[in-house]
This record gives sequence, structure tokens and C-alpha cells, in this order.
Amino acid sequence: MNRLVRLTVVAALAAVLVPSLATGATRMYVGFQDDASFRFSPDRDEILDRAKNAHATLIRSTIDWARAAPTRPSRAANPFDPAYRLDDIDEFVRKAQARGLEPMLQIYGTPSWANGGAGRNHVPRKLGDLTSFAQAVSARYSGRYPGFPFVRFWGVWNEPNLNQFLSPQFDRHGKSVAPALYAKLFAAAYRGIKAGNSAALVGMGETSARGRDKHVRGLQDTHSPGTFFQLVAKTAPRLKFDAVSHHPYPTDPSQRPNQVVRWPNVSLSLIPRLETSVNTWFHRRSTPIWITEYGHETNPPDPKGVSYALQAAYTKQAIEIARGYPYVAMFVWFVIHDDKGNPWQSGLISESGDLKPAFFTFAETVFPLDPRNGIYTVPSGKPDPVVRISALEIAARSPPGSRIGVDARVFTGDTLVAHVTPEGLLGRDGWVQVPLHFTPEGSRTYYAQIEANDIHGNKVSRLLTIVSR
Repeated sequence: MNRLVRLTVVAALAAVLVPSLATGATRMYVGFQDDASFRFSPDRDEILDRAKNAHATLIRSTIDWARAAPTRPSRAANPFDPAYRLDDIDEFVRKAQARGLEPMLQIYGTPSWANGGAGRNHVPRKLGDLTSFAQAVSARYSGRYPGFPFVRFWGVWNEPNLNQFLSPQFDRHGKSVAPALYAKLFAAAYRGIKAGNSAALVGMGETSARGRDKHVRGLQDTHSPGTFFQLVAKTAPRLKFDAVSHHPYPTDPSQRPNQVVRWPNVSLSLIPRLETSVNTWFHRRSTPIWITEYGHETNPPDPKGVSYALQAAYTKQAIEIARGYPYVAMFVWFVIHDDKGNPWQSGLISESGDLKPAFFTFAETVFPLDPRNGIYTVPSGKPDPVVRISALEIAARSPPGSRIGVDARVFTGDTLVAHVTPEGLLGRDGWVQVPLHFTPEGSRTYYAQIEANDIHGNKVSRLLTIVSR
């Protein structure tokens, strides 16, 4: 029996054992970003299957606005304007859904027609052009149109605290300008995304881990993430966003995930300070944090990378650090597969297709964090609690509104409390609302084994934890 098969068997056995562990486990979306592998590789189906085998629950990709809209659309807010070139994104979203993975899309890159050819890293002359594009793609993936699945998670721009991705960072007098530019850029995209799909969640930032906060001749202009967010808040203290996105890479691949850096740079160990600072600057009670890029390169193939064994150890440590923060809702590893065309060789699969030790470590570490096996807190004594289950695999084959049969067994300890067979409706987001016909009592923990199916025989199984208070 090879190791990948053994891992699958271990995961299946672990599903039986989860009830004894679930109350101590958090839930967090964990997955990969790898556009080269997931969208453009001839082996992309196999690599997507590898992501599923690694127990990923999310995959992230970038919508290059300039590539998606090479010419100005006549009706820019129309999700199907003929100017749009989104076939590869359509395929990415469909294949994610078919594997039960939540897709995340990040909008980046201004078309030349929108800013006079200034370059992808410059803001559009009319922010309304970005709003219209964001509305179009968000509506396209709102679940309202057959064959175009729902996308819940969105990001706006990539590492806008670096001149490489947002320019200028400083004006000719050395005054900081990028945070104010980004505040306007983000607000424009946020309006469009919410107009296209009010249920979408939009992360603000996507910031790089480090920056200098001043212009230095001969070097790329950068802001530190702490300073960048503080200045965004200064210019737009009422900016609306659903989460803060950050890329807390270590200063080099050999540094441990718990590396301590000097604030206002932000490593994994400084995520708590980022969260409390953002709450203060934006006058919020709490802020979800999305870690939308992280990774350690390996040697081979990168001479500056770490050994395969050390990458595996760092993978586990990084995920464990992130799961230890209750406000971190997402962790994305960059990338899944090494590729000669990508200078960042942090894949869990080598260029030749061999699985590195970190692949198995990743899978074993993230399995108990699966948010599809959710934890619900319900009032004691109130009958018929309602839960939601992810049924994306069914949604790939059945339209929203389809009737979904449910077989649910509710346990407390080894005692069967209820066996119910309600019916639910498949939502536009690929989830199903399920009433559980029993009355939770006292301060107890229940476990619901749920199997859902449609009329075509498509099935999903979930294991939920229900805590009564």
C-alpha cells in the first residue's frame, strides 16, 4: 500500500475518531494558490485532484482584469459582455466546485484602456471602471446563472504595499500616496463585488510581509504592512471590508514560521498585533484575518530553500500557529506544484510530480480543520436546531433549488439521540440548510452524521459538532 493510499485510509478512520477531538479543534479554510498548475497546466485535473487529496477546502486564483478585459466592454457591469475573456476562470471555478472546494478570486491588474497604458500596477483613471468589472465578475459567479458556480471569497489587488503591484508608493517629494490610492481602489472594487453578489466576502489588503516606509533610490518603493493599514485607515476610517488579507512570509525560506520581526513588518508571530491594531484603527470590535499566501521553498530546486524534511516540519508549524489564532479563518499555501516557469519553488509536489514529505504533513495537519464539518452552538432546550452543510459536489450536478434528501443521525457520546430524514433545498452557494428534529439539553456536545443526496444519486457526507448552552 503506497503512502497516499495509506493517508486516505487514515483519514477515513480519523472521521470516526473526530468526535473525541472536535471540541478542541478550530475550523479554518486551508488550501492553495497555484494559477500555473490549476489553470494552465495540461495536467491541471490531476493537480486539482491532488489538492483535494491533501484535504484542501479552498483554492485561490487571480483574475487579471487586463487579461479578462483586453478591450473596453460596451456594458461593463454585464457579466456576459462579449469583451470579457473568462473561460479559464469559469473552468477553474467549476472544477473547484466539483471537488467540494470553495474558490477564492482576487482581482488585479488595470487594462491599458482604463489608465492610458500606464501599466497594470497603476489605478484606473475612472474608478467606476473597476466597480463595473468587479460587479460583472461577482455577478457571473453569484450562483444565479446555470453553469457558473458561486464564489464566496474575494480579494482586491496583490501586495499593494509594493511598487511592483501598486504604483506610485510615494510622490516625487517622498510623501506616501499608495495607502490612499488603495483605499479608493478597494472601495471601488468592494462596491462592485457586493452589487454583483451581496453574499460575497471581500478581504482588504493582500499585503506583503515587509516594507521600508520611505523612498530609497535604486530600490523598490515599499510600505510595511502595519504602516500601510494604518495609513489606509487614516484616509478612510469607515472603509467597509469583511476581513484583512495578509502574506506573512518569513524573511527567507530558512527562517522558522515563528520568526519574530520588527513591527510594523508582520510575520506569523505578529498576526495578533495586526488584528488588534486593525480593530483600533478602523474602530472595529473584531476582524477576521485571511492568510492568503504563505510558503517555504525547498532545495532542490532552489539553492536558497530548505530541505524537504524541514519544509514538512515548517508546514505543520505554520498551520498550527495560524489555527491557534481564533480570528484566522483562512490559510493559503503558495504553491502546490513546483514549476520551471515559476521562480517561487515552494510546492508540495516536485517538478517531476513526486510528492514531497510536506504534502503528507499538510494533509494530516489540515484534516481536522475542515470547516465543512462545522461546529454549531445552539440554545439548550430549544427544539429543531438548524445547521448548514456544504454540498458543492452536488451543486456541480444539480441546480440551485434542487430538493436534497438528508439522512442525519445525532449522537451524544455513544447514544443515538435522533435519526431524522428531513429534506433541504440546495442554495445558490452550494450549501443546504438542514433542520435537525431533536431538542438539545443542558450543556452537552452532540455529533450529527449527515448524508445528503440528490435525485441523481450524487452524495456528500459531513460530520457536525453541535454544542448546547
